[in-house]
Amino acid sequence: MEQFKPRPDSGTLNASASKRSEKSPDYFGEIAINIKDMTNVRIEDGLHIIKLNGWKKTAKSGKTYLSLGVNRFVPESQQPPVNDIPDDEIPF
Repeated sequence: MEQFKPRPDSGTLNASASKRSEKSPDYFGEIAINIKDMTNVRIEDGLHIIKLNGWKKTAKSGKTYLSLGVNRFVPESQQPPVNDIPDDEIPF
């Protein structure tokens, strides 16, 4: 299994080799997210909803895993308006 090397907005999910019980996870892994720099986050009932993308990949060992990435895309129609006031006109 590939060793996860943390990079901003990326992660992996690996298939569990064996399940000890019905409730054991089918996949396990990690994702590294720069929360301080988050965009495109929705808050519902006090929960931060972060969009993810996933790609099915094969490790050098031959095992299949999912590569994860944070989806930071914000459609132009949803971006906050840009403040067009020149810096020299800001009163502070």
